[in-house]
Amino acid sequence: MKKKLNLRKATPWLSAIGLFVLWELIVRIFNIPPYVLPTPSESIIVGWQFHEAIWMHAYHTLYTTLAGFAIAVVFGVVLGALVGSSRAIYDAANPLLVGFNSVPKVALVPVLVMWFGIGTVPAIITAFLISFFPIVVNVATGLATLEPELRDVLRSLGATRRDILIKVGFPRAMPYFFASLKVAITLAFVGSVISETVASNVGVGYLMLSASSKFNMPLVFAGLLVIAVMGIAMYEIFNVIERRSTKWANRGNPTN
Repeated sequence: MKKKLNLRKATPWLSAIGLFVLWELIVRIFNIPPYVLPTPSESIIVGWQFHEAIWMHAYHTLYTTLAGFAIAVVFGVVLGALVGSSRAIYDAANPLLVGFNSVPKVALVPVLVMWFGIGTVPAIITAFLISFFPIVVNVATGLATLEPELRDVLRSLGATRRDILIKVGFPRAMPYFFASLKVAITLAFVGSVISETVASNVGVGYLMLSASSKFNMPLVFAGLLVIAVMGIAMYEIFNVIERRSTKWANRGNPTN
């Protein structure tokens, strides 16, 4: 059992190493020029050479991503609670939410630039706009799927609608909520980088755009690797919090 657990923990590392080895071999075997597709080793070497600049840009991207994500969490929980607890609000808000989420967020960046100028604010807003929807949907789903029989029992015991929502609804929606956070944080990175490539003079997106204009593809891929690492790290943080906070919802899952 312990051996199986250790193998399971090593699987993500082995798959990542295998991907990099395959990538390296393909580039070298087919002699692909670096300005088309660099090897991972070249990207890592260039990333280390420019590590100070990459660190500065990565810090800014992480800041804008987390700021937009934090706003999305607050907004998503509040709106999700309203949508999930009221059929009338659901009917009114659902088509608006679906329609807004269908709009490509990159198309909104020029509008945000006109309103707020280039820089940090459009990146934060774009990260928020692209990441709040899964939070709203999952929180609303968790609250709306509360069993009618359970509601009837609680009401017969004197529980008000507010009591049911706070003491039963929200705890029951926690697995849905944490699942949405893992999706939303990765989407927030997408939003920040999109905005940085369009309207910013700092951030990993701007760094990649500047490097691509000079045909420095190893630096572009170094930026991509940095974004991937930050995304994986944030995803795993919320995954750990989820496992510790919702053990009661995963008692039958042998992977927990």
